[in-house]
Amino acid sequence: MTSKPVELPSDLASAYVALLAEREALQAERDVAVADAANWQAEAANAQAMLSDTAARIAHLELRIEKLKRELYGQRSERTVRLIEQLELELEELVTSATEDELTAQAAAAKTQTVRPFTRKRPVRKPWPDDIEHERVVIDPPTACACCGGSRLSKLGEDVTETLEEIPRRFKLIATVREKFTCRDCEKITQPPAPFHATPRGFIGPQLLATILFDKFGMHAPLNRQSARFKAEGI
Repeated sequence: MTSKPVELPSDLASAYVALLAEREALQAERDVAVADAANWQAEAANAQAMLSDTAARIAHLELRIEKLKRELYGQRSERTVRLIEQLELELEELVTSATEDELTAQAAAAKTQTVRPFTRKRPVRKPWPDDIEHERVVIDPPTACACCGGSRLSKLGEDVTETLEEIPRRFKLIATVREKFTCRDCEKITQPPAPFHATPRGFIGPQLLATILFDKFGMHAPLNRQSARFKAEGI
């Protein structure tokens, strides 16, 4: 079966128009092929980034499991220490590789309009408790430009750096005064009752006693260690 010959244009203008149309069709096919190749490349980069992220998550979980086992059963042998060190090195390498693959996936997805870039789910720090004490420290702004020395400065914004600090515990001695009164008529003496103490004839307040019991049974701190700590604090 013979194919039908293509009819060529008879004049030069028609031939030029047909040539331009053919070149536009070839360019469109080439653009589609390039876009498809870019999409395939972006999808492959996303898949590689997902695999790297999964491997980093698995290594992180394995490291946590080994650390929990060590805390639960204690340091059994040097092999456990070497294993934890090896897992830490592997985790560091996998995190670095996952970050590089993520950047590659974002760069590949930027060349396309149909493929979304892969973004790693990084751990989000939980917000601080609402009842925690806050202190705002504002550093004195400059009065002149460090480059030209000009004084016409305009505020653009601010960066806040949070630092968690601890205030050493403070002891407070509560002196409860119970005044005595006598009646001029019957000559009887009246006085308010003594404050409640958790221990009979003791001087430890309920909050301090709760702290001691929690340190002993909750934090497994023996009483001798607590006594040494109180002595170091001057109590």
